[in-house]
Amino acid sequence: MLIHRAREAGFAVGVALIVSVAATSAYATDPTPKWCQGVKIAAFPGGPQGGVFANNVYNGFKQAELDLGPSVTYYFSDWDPNKMLTQIQQALATKVDGIATYGFGGEAATAPMVDQAFAQGTIFTTLNTSLPESQKKYSAKGFGYVGAPNYAAGFALGAEAAKRADLKAGDKVFVWGLKGQGGDRGQRTVGVIDAFTKAGAKVIYQEIDSATNADPNAGTATFVGVMGANPGIKIVVTDHGGLTSNVGVYARAASLKPGQVFFAGFDMSPNTAQAVKEGYQNLVIDQQPYLQGYLPILNICLTKKFGFSGLDVNTAGAFVDSSNVDAVAPLAAKEIR
Repeated sequence: MLIHRAREAGFAVGVALIVSVAATSAYATDPTPKWCQGVKIAAFPGGPQGGVFANNVYNGFKQAELDLGPSVTYYFSDWDPNKMLTQIQQALATKVDGIATYGFGGEAATAPMVDQAFAQGTIFTTLNTSLPESQKKYSAKGFGYVGAPNYAAGFALGAEAAKRADLKAGDKVFVWGLKGQGGDRGQRTVGVIDAFTKAGAKVIYQEIDSATNADPNAGTATFVGVMGANPGIKIVVTDHGGLTSNVGVYARAASLKPGQVFFAGFDMSPNTAQAVKEGYQNLVIDQQPYLQGYLPILNICLTKKFGFSGLDVNTAGAFVDSSNVDAVAPLAAKEIR
């Protein structure tokens, strides 16, 4: 009888221990607020403060900062690759835990800074414009990429615009882009041009100058001049979120009616949504720049705290046009999409 009871007592103790261990295990994995607190990050929205696209990225950064708890310093670069490279060097000098930036400078100029970053214990990751060789070298240490595969995105936009506008061999198209910019960023414009070349179109190309890059209104005279000098242009592609947001202004300045020319471009904004509704803007690739801000902060926090490798996320999965703009427009107004 005593032995039987002792066995019962032993069984009860064993069950209690199992429950206790299970409960301890559950508590160990409970969600933790602000779990990235104490981590210092330098984040690059890309353009001017408050500018189109840059502000969407900034909003993603800010939400991640609020949700996760790191301390974030922001560098606004006016879409100037040289300014961004200088700011990256400044950020490195502060010995931050992580840097989330664009690859505008290209591999040749940026790779030495990436090497310096990881040598000093700073996690370096990219958004919007990749540094594929550096990412391959350091992905296991946290180097990731959040954005579109740029050449493929450019080609996809050009091909879709050609199809929807019923482009014929010999038709004129105007591509306003950044082919001359280093690395992966210039490849997006190359992708657009290649798609039109494959379709047999006559491509009229204009590099976006530095003034227009920083302030799209500065390009109005350029747009009017190109359209006036090349009558019969069937498609216009603006390979820049700021310029795409200004399509309504450009079209009116050139006395174009809605639908007279097929406009395609990159990135949603309140003005772009309005231009789609008015019939000026016909096709937009939505890169979801908010994610290009939020996810790199998450990337750095995951690597710093838990040793995770870099994230690689394609954010450009959909076109926006008149059929679905009403769903996106309210989010564009909040600078989330």
